[in-house]
Order: sequence, then C-alpha cells, then structure tokens
Amino acid sequence: MDESSGDFWKHLLLLLPRRPIPALAAFYWRITKRRVRARNRLRAACADLPFAYRTWILRRERAANSRAVSKRPPSQPTFLILLYSCGQSSDEDTSRSLRSVDRLDYPEKEAVRWDHGSLRGCLANYAADYIVPLRYGDELAETALLHLAEAFQHNSPPALLYGDHDELDVRSRRTRPWFKPSWNEELFLAQDYLSSAVAVEAVLVQKTFDTMYQPRSIAELVLAAALGTDGPIVHVPHVLSHVRRQTDQQQWLSAVTRYLGLKGVRCGPGPFGAVKVEWPLPSDLPLVSIIVPTKDKLDLLRPCISSVLDLTDYPTFEIIIVDNGSVQPATLSYFEEVSADPRVEVMQHHGPYNFSAINNHAVTQARGSSLCFLNNDTEVVATGWLSELMRYALRPEVGAAGAKLLYANGTIQHAGVVVGIGGAAGHAHRFLPANKPGYFRMAHVPHFVSAVTAACLVVEKEKFVAVGGFDEEQLPVAFNDVDLCLKLEAAGWRNVYVPHAVLLHHESKSRGKDSARENVERYRRELEVLQERWGTKTYEDPLHNPNLDRYSETFVIAL
Repeated sequence: MDESSGDFWKHLLLLLPRRPIPALAAFYWRITKRRVRARNRLRAACADLPFAYRTWILRRERAANSRAVSKRPPSQPTFLILLYSCGQSSDEDTSRSLRSVDRLDYPEKEAVRWDHGSLRGCLANYAADYIVPLRYGDELAETALLHLAEAFQHNSPPALLYGDHDELDVRSRRTRPWFKPSWNEELFLAQDYLSSAVAVEAVLVQKTFDTMYQPRSIAELVLAAALGTDGPIVHVPHVLSHVRRQTDQQQWLSAVTRYLGLKGVRCGPGPFGAVKVEWPLPSDLPLVSIIVPTKDKLDLLRPCISSVLDLTDYPTFEIIIVDNGSVQPATLSYFEEVSADPRVEVMQHHGPYNFSAINNHAVTQARGSSLCFLNNDTEVVATGWLSELMRYALRPEVGAAGAKLLYANGTIQHAGVVVGIGGAAGHAHRFLPANKPGYFRMAHVPHFVSAVTAACLVVEKEKFVAVGGFDEEQLPVAFNDVDLCLKLEAAGWRNVYVPHAVLLHHESKSRGKDSARENVERYRRELEVLQERWGTKTYEDPLHNPNLDRYSETFVIAL
C-alpha cells in the first residue's frame, strides 16, 4: 500500500464495509502510531479484493507499459496473430479480437483466421518469427507484442514466450489476474497456463507437425511445442491478454492423454478440472526407509506410526523410529510393543535435540535406497501417499518430493515452499481450505517447487548423500529442509510438490514453535545462515511472480 496518509485512509474506507474486522485492526494500529504494522494489515486484507487489481493496473501496469512504449527494442521480431475458434463464437467475439489486434502498438505483425481445415496448411502461407494464438472473444493487451519483443532481446532466441493474463467479466471489466510462475513442466501438464498468452517460434511450430503427435488443435500445438523443444521457454511478467473463458479442461485432458499416451503414461481427471498424470512405478519396488524422530510425545507418535502401518499401500517399506532420549515409561513400553512388527526398528540417538543430526544418523543405518523423512506429529489419511511420492522421487530429474499437509481443521499447512517469502521461506497457500481451488488450483496440482518441508519428504538415498544431507552444524532445527532442497536444485535435480499424497500435520506440537522465547535466539542464527547462504532476502522464486506479494503465503497481488 502506498505510504501516503491519504492512500491509507482511502483504502481503509474501501475495506471497511467489505471486511470490517481487519479494517478496524488496521485503524487501531494506525491511531496508536504503529504505521508499518497498520499498513501491512491493510495491504494483506485488501490484496484479493477487486479494487486491489484496479490499483495495481493504475500504478504498476501503466508505468510498465509506458516504459515499453518509450524503450522500443532495436530488433523487432515479426508476429503472426492466429485467430481461432474454440467451440461456438459469435460475430461480436470475432470483432472484439480483431479490434484488439488493430490496437496493438507494434508494426511487425500480421493476422490470419483459422476456422477449419488443416492448421498446418493455414500457417504454411505466412512468414513470421513467432505465432501468437488468439481465441475469438479474447483480446491482446495493447503493448503485448512490445513486451514480447523486449523479452526476445534478452534470450537467444526463445522457443516460446508466454505472459500473464486476466479475465473479462460480462461488462468487459478486467478481473482475476493470473500472475504465473516461470516455466514449470509439471504444472503445465496439470493445467494449460500457456495458451492464453503465448508466442511460439514459427520454426518450432512447423517441426511439431513432423512428429508422431500431429497436433490437431491450438492446445495440442502449444503442448507439443513446449514439451518437444530444448530451447528456452521464457516467462514475460506482464498481462498480455484478457480472456473471456478459461481453457476447456476436457480438451486439455484429451491433449495431455494423447501426448503422454505415446510414452505409455496414463492420465485422468484431477481435482477442480485439472489433469492427473500417473507416472509409472517400477515393477521391482525399491525399499523405502521411513525415518521418524521422536522424544516421548506418545500421543503424537502412536497415531503417526499406526497410520503408516495401517494405511500405506506401498508394500516395501521399513520404519526407523529415532529415539532422542525418551524417558516416559509409556513411551518405552510402546517401543518394545511396536518393535515386534518386523517393519519397525527403534534406534537411539543421544544428545541435545538436533533434527539434522538425528536424521543424518538414521540415514547411515537405513537399508532403503529411498528415504522418507516423516515428523512424529503427522498422520496418514490417504492410502496412496507413499506410492504417489515415489512416482515422482524415482524420476531421474527429481530431487525431493513433498506431500500436501493439512491442519486438523482441513486447511492447508503445506503445499510447497516459496523461497524469499518474508525474506526467508514460506509455505505456499497456507490456511486455504482443502476443498477450495484457491489460486488457480495450484495447491491441488503437482508442480516443481524450490523446496518442500521435511515433515514429509521423500528422496533417493544417493541424491541425499550426494549433497551432504542435512546441515547439522549450522541448521540443527530450522530451515534444514529448505537448505537441503536448494542443494538438490544446485546439483541439477528438481524438487516437486505432490498434492495427491495427503497427511495431517499437527505442526510444531512436538518440538515447539520457533517464536517461543527459549527458541528465538537459535532461530535467528539459523535464519541468518539461510539468508546469507542462499540470498533469500532478494531471492526470486521461480514458483512465485514479481507481481505477487513477497510477504504473503497466500498468492495475493503486490501493492
């Protein structure tokens, strides 16, 4: 929120009838002269309301568009706008799209309409550097091609350029901006986030027609181009188009199913209209060592272990309970009881609590070729949790795979980690009800992330060892999982969030909160290590977007 006094009171009055409690809280902090806290409360409460987007357009988009117009790139690629129909389109739809093409502030452009017949044949008669699909009814932003041309200058040359988009309501007002992440193949398979604002290299378009896939629609063309290229796929963080309808999810399911079917990979409907890809497991399933550190807390440990034993359909696993000095008779008795199960081993780790050292020690004793780090304050709620995580963790390009974790009230505790949130790292989509789609379904579809929490994290043992495991010297309690994941990324592996693996997480009930008085000093030391080692104060997470608030875990607009 702008720091001027007038802006504060203006937005407070806008917020008051919509969300009176946060508005009154911001008012209280303001009149008690805690202006920073007041502004932050107001900004967070306003961020997902319609007037926030209008404010963003006036203050940030207009400035960016003015810069694009004044700094025209010296080299201007040519663009062919491909207008096409997706189902029924009216004459008014066609006129809207054509008018937006006429308004484009860019000379090197041409438009062609594809209504039926061969897509390849339609494009064969035109020469351009890039093809820009535009569905009838949708509109290109006036400076869209300028922003694409600017991004073209800094890459050599991009195979695809794609941008953000928003929606037009029945009164043609701009709403629901989708500020997208960098190129993320796993997210793209789950939902098409390119086609509504994309430019595809013309040479690449022609190559896709020579593949076995033979694209028959725009969705299939963009899919084949994006997944078939070795060239750069570049995100342009500007709103390039305004759409009247989202992508037909059934059409996208058909496109992905047809494409991956050629590789023997099965697909099906996913949550909220997304696509669920079922990556295959090997016929000879590797052993997974599930490592559970604990010290007493039997009320947490017992349901955790019981749920793993009773609700895990993955057949080859062992559980290693690492006891860090339990003393309660009931806990010691339980260790004897549960050790009778051949799948369970209890081992000792003496000394002060050091999450990293405890887990590293357990890894040296683990028999499995894959490791699952699991907090003792978690509970399995869906039988396929470990199978789903292993579908990803066993892929050669994947480092760590992390689960969807829920609070007991059914809201999301973890849906991947965004590095840089608050100058450190934060859990994406925290507190979103699990039965709500949230920010463009991202909490419910698999995608590559910078990090996942070690409350439930699966990684192949050789990859874990290759990057040195957890840092037990400088990160004994906090941020060791983020550090591990960033080391895996630096070594060339991708970390992935797997929402189909679902567990409950009674967060911090075991070790306590970092904000507790006795933990604050230790937490600050570990925070400094993370910030200095990985530059998290200025870290630009590829999962996030520069137009989203760096101080919010809920993916709201930055004001």
